[in-house]
Amino acid sequence: MTETKKSSNQIVKLALILFVVSAITSGVLGVVNYFTKDIIAMRRAEARAEAYQAVLPYDGEYTSVSFDEEAWETVDAISQAGGEGYVVELTFSGAQGSINAAVGVDSAGAITGVSIIEHAETSGLGAKITEDSFRSQFVGQTLGMALSKNGGEIDSITAATISSQAIVDACNTAIEVVESLG
Repeated sequence: MTETKKSSNQIVKLALILFVVSAITSGVLGVVNYFTKDIIAMRRAEARAEAYQAVLPYDGEYTSVSFDEEAWETVDAISQAGGEGYVVELTFSGAQGSINAAVGVDSAGAITGVSIIEHAETSGLGAKITEDSFRSQFVGQTLGMALSKNGGEIDSITAATISSQAIVDACNTAIEVVESLG
C-alpha cells in the first residue's frame, strides 16, 4: 500500500477553506441575530408580563422594588402590585439547567401563583413543572412548605424530584424575600 502525504500547501489550503466557511457562517448568524434580537426581546417581555398577570392579577402597573441583591442570589426582580402583594422573579437551578419563574406572594405571605417563564427540564419529566396540576398545589402555601416525602403537602412529580424540590425552594425564597422587605 502506498501512503499519500499531504503537502504543507494542502494543509494551508484546507485551513483556509475551514476559516472561510466559519467566517461566512458567523456572518450569517450575526445578521440573523441583528434582525431578530428586538423580536426575541419583545417576546420575552410579553412572556414575563403574562407570567406576572398569571401569578398575581393586577389592573395597574407593577412597580419595581429594590432589595439586597447580594443576599438573594436567585432573585432577579421584585415588583409590587399595589397593595395586593408582590411578584418575585427568580432564576434557579433545576435538574437539567436554569429555571426562570415568577411567584406571586400576597400581603399575608401566601403564594398566589407560580408561573414558569423559561426552563431546560426534560420533556415528559421535569417539564411537568409547567403543568397546572403541579403549580396549583402552591396556591395558598406559606413559608416552610415542603414536598410530601419531606412531610409537606406538595406532591412531587414522579421521576422529577429535583425539579419539584427546586420549585418548592424557589417559592420559599420568594416568601422570605418579600418578608425581608418589611
